[in-house]
Amino acid sequence: MYLSDIKADLQRETRERPWYRRRKLAYVLLPVVGLGLLFAVTTMWSGSSASAETPPHQVTVALPLSRTVIDWDDYVGRFEASQAVEVRPRVSGQLVGVHFKDGDIVQRGQLLFTIDPRPFAAALAEVQAQVSSASTALQLARSELARANRLIADQAVSAEEVDSLRARVQSAQAALAAAQAQVRSRALNVEFTQIRAPVTGRVSDRRVDVGNLVAGDAAAQATVLTTINALDPIYFSFDGSEALYLKQRRQNQGVQDVQIRLQDETDYTWRGRVDFTDNTIENGSGTIRGRAVIANPNYFLVPGMFGNMRMNGGTPHQALLVPDAAVVTDQARKVVYVVGKDGAVAVRPVQAGALADGLRVIHSGLRPDERVIISGTLFAQPGQKVNPVSGRIGPTRTATVPPSAPAASQATLATGT
Repeated sequence: MYLSDIKADLQRETRERPWYRRRKLAYVLLPVVGLGLLFAVTTMWSGSSASAETPPHQVTVALPLSRTVIDWDDYVGRFEASQAVEVRPRVSGQLVGVHFKDGDIVQRGQLLFTIDPRPFAAALAEVQAQVSSASTALQLARSELARANRLIADQAVSAEEVDSLRARVQSAQAALAAAQAQVRSRALNVEFTQIRAPVTGRVSDRRVDVGNLVAGDAAAQATVLTTINALDPIYFSFDGSEALYLKQRRQNQGVQDVQIRLQDETDYTWRGRVDFTDNTIENGSGTIRGRAVIANPNYFLVPGMFGNMRMNGGTPHQALLVPDAAVVTDQARKVVYVVGKDGAVAVRPVQAGALADGLRVIHSGLRPDERVIISGTLFAQPGQKVNPVSGRIGPTRTATVPPSAPAASQATLATGT
């Protein structure tokens, strides 16, 4: 049988086969052809990838910066007056004079209020007269006793009369002393009619106007005339955690210096020192109260003002510094990537500290001679080789934008513009 005859028989059989059998054959052949083409393309791609090697990623490396740093602990708190006094009268009477302006700076001993002194001056004159009377009675008793002492040698007077005269002298002395005490008491009342500043500081406004009666009989019920806050120096009260308290105690520093900045300040401009630490840690909060003394010669700081404080956390020490971006968080630890002499990346777990001039302090885990990846950490994989490019680490302090001042609610055009 010739080949042409076989081909003709196949064509005749195909024409005679039902249509649904021909479609089923196509369904079988098409996936086979597709898989073959996919295998051929994959083989060609893998061959080309194997033939072309991927170049290593380029990263910037630098040696860590070695500097002497000072650690600070952060606190928040508020300013308090070093002395806060409520000015109350010590005698009752009518207020006849106010000798200051509301909000003035007053000096210790400065006259603030005057109470009508006439009733107290009259009472003082009365007891002064009693002193004169008691003094005269004492002189008379002494003269009679002296005369009796001269006559007793001649037995002109009895011993009983001498003893009576001697007792009369002692009684007159006691009466004179009582009258003199009354004079001092009445003189104090006259003095108390002039109410003076007990401390130097800023006075509040007057609470009572001239002409009103003020009470000064009992300290708890005495009328409050005004208040005075001593502001130079001023106190800064803050709360610290138990951990910070233990840290400070372990270091056993003599004088604890502090620096404070206000809400609208970008730097710590106020200086002071800690002068008091409370004797109890609060059970609920686990904090202990402390107090710092700040010089305030121009009375700029006022009680109730909020501030951020930092306290010297230890003696100056040598430390390594790297850019903050070079420190990567790896789950629960901090790490930096270093590049070895062979160009391979290695991981160094480190103990990171605070920021100093924009650089992160590294307390441990890194050697001064290791090249740290400071740029391109996203391409760094442990054990993978990279193309290191030398860089430099330096202070990167950026200008801090000061807090914006409260905006004015209204504005008007100035005249003549």
